[in-house]
Amino acid sequence: MHVFSYAGNEFIRCPDESTRKILQVQIVDALRSGERPGASALLLKLLQGNYPLTADDFHDILKYCARSPDPVFGMETYSVMCKKEINLDSRSLLFIVQALCNGGYLDKASEFIHAVGEYDSISPVLPVYNYFLGACAKTRSGYHASKCLELMDQRRVGKNEITYAALLKLAVFQRNLSAVNDIWKHYVDHYSLNILSLRKFIWSFTRLGDLKSAYELLQHMVALALRGELFLKSSGGKLHSTRLDIPMPSNGETGSEKVAFGINDHTVSLRVDAHGNNTVVCISSDAQSNEVDSSKVAIPKGHNKILATRVLRWSFNDVIHACGQTKNSELAKQLMLQMQNLGLLPSSHTYDGFIRAVAFRGGYEYGMTLLKVMQQENLKPYDSTLATVSAYCSKAFQVDLAEHLLDQISECSYAYPFNNLLAAYDSLDQPERAVRVLARMKQLKIRPDMRTFELLFSLFGNVNAPYEEGNMLSQVDCCKRINAIEMDMLRNGFQHSPISRRNVLRALGAEGMVNEMIRHLQKAENLSVNINMYLGTPTYNIVLHSLLEANETDMVIKIFKRMKSCGCPADAATYNIMIDCCSIIHSYESACALVSMMIRDGFSPKAVTFTALMKILLNDGSFEEVLNLLDQTALEEIHLDVLSYNTILRKAFEKGMIDVIEYIVEQMHREKVNPDPTTCHYVFTCYVEKGYHATAIEALNVLSLRMLDEEDKESLQEKKTELEEKFIMSEDPEAETKIIELFRNSEEHLAAALLNLRWCAMLGPRIIWSEDQSSWARGLSNKYG
Repeated sequence: MHVFSYAGNEFIRCPDESTRKILQVQIVDALRSGERPGASALLLKLLQGNYPLTADDFHDILKYCARSPDPVFGMETYSVMCKKEINLDSRSLLFIVQALCNGGYLDKASEFIHAVGEYDSISPVLPVYNYFLGACAKTRSGYHASKCLELMDQRRVGKNEITYAALLKLAVFQRNLSAVNDIWKHYVDHYSLNILSLRKFIWSFTRLGDLKSAYELLQHMVALALRGELFLKSSGGKLHSTRLDIPMPSNGETGSEKVAFGINDHTVSLRVDAHGNNTVVCISSDAQSNEVDSSKVAIPKGHNKILATRVLRWSFNDVIHACGQTKNSELAKQLMLQMQNLGLLPSSHTYDGFIRAVAFRGGYEYGMTLLKVMQQENLKPYDSTLATVSAYCSKAFQVDLAEHLLDQISECSYAYPFNNLLAAYDSLDQPERAVRVLARMKQLKIRPDMRTFELLFSLFGNVNAPYEEGNMLSQVDCCKRINAIEMDMLRNGFQHSPISRRNVLRALGAEGMVNEMIRHLQKAENLSVNINMYLGTPTYNIVLHSLLEANETDMVIKIFKRMKSCGCPADAATYNIMIDCCSIIHSYESACALVSMMIRDGFSPKAVTFTALMKILLNDGSFEEVLNLLDQTALEEIHLDVLSYNTILRKAFEKGMIDVIEYIVEQMHREKVNPDPTTCHYVFTCYVEKGYHATAIEALNVLSLRMLDEEDKESLQEKKTELEEKFIMSEDPEAETKIIELFRNSEEHLAAALLNLRWCAMLGPRIIWSEDQSSWARGLSNKYG
């Protein structure tokens, strides 16, 4: 007898010997080369032979279908087997289920398992159910797993360790901690613990955030190591315990041992019962050096030690990473010391979790120190490790360091470290450097998230520098930028978030684009109506504030009423904006009504509230009422800021009321409110306009000292000589240029004070460095103190 193999369009004769085996090989070869019609033809040829066929004659074909996977040809093979009434055996049944599961046909695999058990001569065995449960775990299909478990109970198949491993993985994917605890209880009732089973449960507990349980099991694993019961052998690439799998006694007293190892100059004693259900940890401070030495893992030399050490390190890494998730720095440090005491060298993966756990407290400096330690140990940090440390650098505004670390990253699938750097540049008002960050994200093909777009609106929405008003050109540019970011946001599948919407409105308001801002607000309101949610108080506050800055008081009132009508509650900021609006329209009654509403809604008036009320009273010239408000703030222990006092000083200066100015200056001194350049301007100019030039210079001198002397008088006296020689009395033509440089370093008060004192030195006989030397300061203290 002869058979035929398929090659192109020709059939080649094969020898008669081992016909069925050769045909299986030829069918598999045809499938590998994509010749499916030929494979089907050869399958039919196999069935047409004059020899009896069994399931064994299809094993190679079905095995290929399982691994490829090729569930379609697998079912085709099963179909022709049914036509020939060839009974399945356990191997062919497993291969078919594997092919269906690996091909993603869980429904078909489930139906097949049910059907085969009912109608065929062979019922599915436990490995078939286990494989199906493993596929359910991979696809996170709890429904199919439940149906399978029901069927297993009906057919009384039983369970083994592989079953529990699959169920454990499925429970972790479903974030079901109670299920993991149930599996643990069932497991310890039926099986003795070993390093591999402990490893799986430690992994599960860490993934679900149960750090306590994971730590207890890890210490049980350490106890096994210290007792020398961690012998492993390798078989087929898998680890197995050489210890006999004999169930331990149920009595907790039997088989209980006590072990000790050193952690951070303490002795940690572990008492582990036979089942490992109770791990008691006791720490004492009388550790001896010999205890630390005896804590090394008691396993044989050679390849087995490498394998055992690797598994133990994996579990330590799992718990340390869980410490990183929960920011449990103390436990992470303890585990790292324990690893060193056990002779386990930390890996790059260990440091990845450890840095997450401990660097947040010490900030970027601690993270950089650990990176240097890794370098000394010839360990290359993961990209995720570099990203973590970079994020801490960004939070500390160490932007050069953060950017340097991000440049070392080769692959990254998340945007958060780049977002942190963008946020730092946003806070530092350096949008030009943010462009490089975006270019780096594009180079690494990192998809921006919503936080990225929120920051982009904040960084690039505003065109003008701070304190500059918008113009026609900047407003056009602003619109182009916002539209471009919105288009990119839509291309990436994102809609506006509350933060991004607020950033857009803030940018438009800063540019003075009132109409465009209102249009964006109305669009947002329409969208919020469709989803039955109001925009949120912070969003309306931004619009109200921008409108107030633009002096659009009628629109402010209109938006406020619209906000209240749609059910959006006002907060303290809202009420303060509206009270400030009343100061512009000179309506003290409306302001008082708003204060009543504010208190009724549970918000206490603050300094900004009283400042707005003072503005209204000052516009009416009611200085007596203003001073009464000052007394009220003192009674209510409300600490006014320099802006509040400057509001009164400005009006008093306009009216030429020196007595009010002097009273307010002394009040500020008593309340320890330091003056600012605006305060100095009002006081000095008022004296000058009244003809009191010597008093003006002395007052300017004293107020400038108060600007310098914010907290520590002794510090000022120590710096007196340096300030005089370098800035105030210096004859260097670049002296004033050096002072102005301080403005660029955001030290406005220091620069203004030094310029004032330099001017006083030019106009007056001497510089006063102590208020005790000032007759003006003493006079105000005596008069109003």
